[in-house]
Amino acid sequence: MMGTPRIMRRTRTRTALVAGAAALCLSITACGGDSEGGGSLSAPGPEALEDLDSTVQVEFWHSMDSTNGQVLNGLIDEFNAEHEGRIKVTGSFQGDYDTTLAQHRAAIQQGNTANIVQIYDLGTQFMIDSGQTVPAQSFVDKDGYDTGPIEDALLNYFTVDGELRSFPFNNSTPLMYINKDAFEEAGLDPEQPPKDLAGIREYAEALTVRGANGQVERYGFGAAVYGWFIEQFMARAAVPYCDSGNGREGRATEVLFDDPNVVELVEWWQGMIDDELAAPLGRGTDDAQAAFTAGRAAMTLESTGAMGGFLEQSGFEVGAGYFPLIHADDPAGSIIGGASLWINGAGHSDAETRASWEFVQFLLTPAAQSKWHAGTGYLSVNTEGYNGPEASERAAEYPQFSVAADQLANSETNINTAGCMMGVMSEARVAAEEAWEAALVTDTTAADALSAGTDKVSRKIEEYNASVG
Repeated sequence: MMGTPRIMRRTRTRTALVAGAAALCLSITACGGDSEGGGSLSAPGPEALEDLDSTVQVEFWHSMDSTNGQVLNGLIDEFNAEHEGRIKVTGSFQGDYDTTLAQHRAAIQQGNTANIVQIYDLGTQFMIDSGQTVPAQSFVDKDGYDTGPIEDALLNYFTVDGELRSFPFNNSTPLMYINKDAFEEAGLDPEQPPKDLAGIREYAEALTVRGANGQVERYGFGAAVYGWFIEQFMARAAVPYCDSGNGREGRATEVLFDDPNVVELVEWWQGMIDDELAAPLGRGTDDAQAAFTAGRAAMTLESTGAMGGFLEQSGFEVGAGYFPLIHADDPAGSIIGGASLWINGAGHSDAETRASWEFVQFLLTPAAQSKWHAGTGYLSVNTEGYNGPEASERAAEYPQFSVAADQLANSETNINTAGCMMGVMSEARVAAEEAWEAALVTDTTAADALSAGTDKVSRKIEEYNASVG
């Protein structure tokens, strides 16, 4: 039975709330630090759970609701049953990713953080700068924990300055989705979706259908103007998103999404819309998803998190392929999305911190990851999880899900595919979207719009960097 019967809904930050408030928090004596409430930022050993007088309580803040929340609660219950009398994990839904991060910032200032918090990828630099968490690497080193089975691309993203900073958990990667029925009607091979922009245009010309009045009834292509896609296209072209080695060799001072490759991408997009080969869908991911499932766009771009909903809601056979390249000879690669788990040390006892690590280890086991992947559609962080009974059954029923794992497995792990690390990534993504959209709906050229967008972000980066010293 498919575990994700609805299309993933994504909340997208439209304001400076996250980065601005993060900078404010950091300016207030680093949001507290570990000196005021005790707690170590080094991993305690297993002895921390010896001679316990009572059950260790672990509070876990997360952003998983609906089906995903149900699957997570099931895993929490399983862990608690296995550790009855010693450890009890209580999951607490905080809202969407932005809300959870805001709640965590407030908790830092109040000196009352949860033991474990799930933070989305764009919050990684803030979490490092806040100085509240025990680096994941500390647990790995303390226990000699084997990260070998963990997906390399995920380790690559969450490793900063040579140290794993958090544990990947609910992660995804974008794909190309196709209407296989439309492909066959157009005489195209649905097992060979286009691989680059030129290919998409060629296929779109065959897939676009016009009625007797000349109006488009089905566009060949249609996807949201979503900033994450720019990050993907840049990584696949081996172009860093920000300077200083994508913010991993030093503090980033500017974003680079005005690169000629991105200018070409936006100009191509505009040409597709002008020629009525692509649906003009704007920035709404919900609108783009609906256009695909309704058959109004024969090809689209979306996260693996949308696949379950596509399969359930589409009145046609859905196919999946790798996220496209700008040019056929681009080196490829893939940046992940989603969130990771951070264990707070400041203000918490060694027993709580160790118990939190025991729970995270449980979530990363092949058995837990098989259930997680099968129930939610997220990647199996532990690659051995794909061999589990739940994941194997899902793969047999829906082979499209293997495309995501294959794309990551074939992705190079380097600075470009690691993604940009900076404190205002949420604002950068929105600025990229705004610039992209401006080039599509105004007389502003793609080059000018993207240049203006990067200038806007540079000022925000300067403010953030100044706030953290």
